[in-house]
Amino acid sequence: MGRYYSGDIEGKFWFAVQNSGDASFFGGQESEPSYLQYYFNEDDLVDVNAGLMTCKKELGDFKKKLDKFFEKNAGYSDEMLVKELEIREEKVKDLLKWYARLELGEKIKKCIVENKECSFDAEL
Repeated sequence: MGRYYSGDIEGKFWFAVQNSGDASFFGGQESEPSYLQYYFNEDDLVDVNAGLMTCKKELGDFKKKLDKFFEKNAGYSDEMLVKELEIREEKVKDLLKWYARLELGEKIKKCIVENKECSFDAEL
């Protein structure tokens, strides 16, 4: 069972890595019924860009390695990433959290740039 977000952007939160409130990292407005509703506009681009920079900083050189890994793999396991990235298993979840967050932030930014606003619902 997965949790999805839909609206101006769509996708699926990473299982056991990314929580439904992850878009809060980039600012925007949130409300909480049985799902979170997010709304961003051009005024939020400063916060979105700052969030993207933080994600990239936290990932460091691992971003390129993760990009390369996911280009050739549709799925993953912690063991696969430990071997590919040459890291300890404890580091995997933290890197995936930042990588998934970066992907979400990039979608938000692209949507704002193309549409001047972005709104979506995130399942809890």
